Amino acid sequence: MGPVTKAHAYGNDFLLVEGDATGRGAIGDDPATVVRRLCDRHSGFGADGLIFFTEHAHGATMRLFNADGGGSELSGNGLRCLAALVARKQRLDPGAVVAVDTGAGPKTLELLGHEGVRYTFRAALGPPEELRQVAIAVESESLTASVLRLGNPQCVVLGPLPEPARFNQLGPALAMHPIFPAGTNVEFAQVEAPDRVRILIWERGVGPTTSSGTGASASAVAAAAHGGAARSMDVIAPGGTQRVEWRDDGVYLTGWAELVLEGDWLAY
Repeated sequence: MGPVTKAHAYGNDFLLVEGDATGRGAIGDDPATVVRRLCDRHSGFGADGLIFFTEHAHGATMRLFNADGGGSELSGNGLRCLAALVARKQRLDPGAVVAVDTGAGPKTLELLGHEGVRYTFRAALGPPEELRQVAIAVESESLTASVLRLGNPQCVVLGPLPEPARFNQLGPALAMHPIFPAGTNVEFAQVEAPDRVRILIWERGVGPTTSSGTGASASAVAAAAHGGAARSMDVIAPGGTQRVEWRDDGVYLTGWAELVLEGDWLAY
C-alpha cells in the first residue's frame, strides 16, 4: 500500500495516504473495507478518518472517508492535517497559502506558523448554506436545531450541554434521523459569552470526537444566527479551542494540526 502518515488536530485524528485521491491507486476498488481496517483502533493505525490525496505545488487534491468507511465531503480538521503534511514536505514558510481540492470544492489555508511538527493555519471554508432552524422530534422529545451545510451537513442544538447519557442517546439519534437522508454531524453548543461557545460533537460515521473543524464552525454560525453570539468567537471542544470568524465572504477557522507518525501498513 505504501506510506501512511497519521496526524491530528486537537485529538481528532486522520490517516493520510498518497494515491490518486480515489483510493483505487492504493488499495483497489473497495476503499471502504480497507478504510475500516486501517482506522480500527485495535488492529489498525486507529483514526477518526482517512484521506487519500495527490500532492501538487502548494496544495493537494483529497478524498475523505470516515472511520466507518463512508465517504464525506469535508473535514475542517482533516483538511488542516493534510495541509500540515504538504507544508512539511514542501518546506513552506509562514504566509504561504495551501490550496486543497475537496469534495466540497476548493479550500485555501494560510500558514500562520509552525513549531516542530505542529502547524497553525487559518482556513477559508466558504459561506454557510441552507441555514435554518427546524423542530426535530427525537427520543420522545422535540428539539429546536440549527441546520446548515458548511461543506458537509451539520445539526447544532443550542442550549446547556447534555449529560453523558443523554448525549450518547441523542447524538446517534440525530445523526441518523430521517430528516437527514445522508446523515449529519451533530453538535450540542452552549453560548457562554458573546465570544465563547462550548460544544460536544457526535460525528457522522465516527461517533463522539474530541474536536471537529466544520463542527466548531457550524456551531459558531448557529450561535451567531440563533443564539445571540458575536460573529467572531472561540469554540471550545473537549480537545481544545479553535477560533471561528464568520465574515461577509465566509467562515474562517484558525487552529493547529500536528503530524504524529509515518509508517507502512503490512496487514493487507
